[in-house]
Amino acid sequence: MKRKPKFVLPTKYILLILSGVCIVAILLSFTLGISGGPLNTVAGYVFIPMQRGINSVGSWIGEKADNLKKLNDVMAENEDLKRQVDDLTTELNTIKLEQYELDNLRELLKLDQKYPSYDKVAANVIGKDGGNWFTNFTIDKGSNDGIEVDMNVIAGSGLVGIVTDVGPNYAKVSAIINDTIKVSGMVTTTSDNLIVNGSLQNMNENMVIEFSNLNDKDNKVAIGDPVVTSYVSNRYQQGILIGYISTLTMDSNNLTKSGTITPAVDFEHIEEVLVILNKKQTAES
Repeated sequence: MKRKPKFVLPTKYILLILSGVCIVAILLSFTLGISGGPLNTVAGYVFIPMQRGINSVGSWIGEKADNLKKLNDVMAENEDLKRQVDDLTTELNTIKLEQYELDNLRELLKLDQKYPSYDKVAANVIGKDGGNWFTNFTIDKGSNDGIEVDMNVIAGSGLVGIVTDVGPNYAKVSAIINDTIKVSGMVTTTSDNLIVNGSLQNMNENMVIEFSNLNDKDNKVAIGDPVVTSYVSNRYQQGILIGYISTLTMDSNNLTKSGTITPAVDFEHIEEVLVILNKKQTAES
C-alpha cells in the first residue's frame, strides 16, 4: 500500500506568514497599547536585529558615498593642481627663454660697444651647412638692410667670418675656421704680423685654428697673447679679436714661427651675429 506523500509548505511562504504575523502583532501592540507580553518579545527578536542590519547597511552605504565624494573632490583638486603646474611650467620656460634672449642681446650690445667706430646691423642665423661647426651659414638680413659681400661678421667676443653672398633678405657667411679662409693677423703685445689659416681638422681635434709666418725675432710672443685682425688686411677691419695663441713653434727656416690659436668665438653655437657695414675696398691676397 503506497504511502500518501506529505504536504510541505515552501520556505518562502513560511517566511511570508511569519512576517505577516509579526507585523500584525506589532500593529496590535501599538494599537492596543500593549507594552509587554509575547508580541513585543517576538518583535524584539525579529525586527530589532533586522533594524540593526538595515542601519548598518545604511551607515556603510553612507560612508562609501562620503568616501566617493571625497575621492571625487580630491581628483578634481588634483586636476586643478596639474593645470596650475602646467601653467607654472609654461611660465617658467617662457621666463627662461626671455632671459636667454636677453643674455644674448646683452652679449651683442657688449660686442657692439667693443667696436664703436663701426656701423653694424644685427642678424639671426637661419641655416647652416652640415656638421658640428658653423663653417658656412645663412643669416636673415641682406641687401635690403645694407649688407654687401666682403663685409665682416662678428659674434661672441670677436671675428666670425665674412659675407660671401647676398640676397634681398638673406646673406651667406663663411667662417674663419674654413680651410680656404686666410686672415692677416697681428699679435697685440708685440704688433708682429702673422697669417691665420682656417683648419677644420684642428677644430675637430683640438678646437683651434692655425697661424703661420710669425716674425718674432725678439722672442717676445707668448702663449695666451691675443691676436687681432691686422691693419694690413684688405678684407678685414683692423683690431677685431680673432683669438689667443695656444701653441708656438719655430719653423724649420729658423726665421718664422707657426702654431695654433684658440678662437674667441664659439663656432659650435652661433645664433645671433653683427654685420659690420663698413668694409675694405679691395680684395685680400
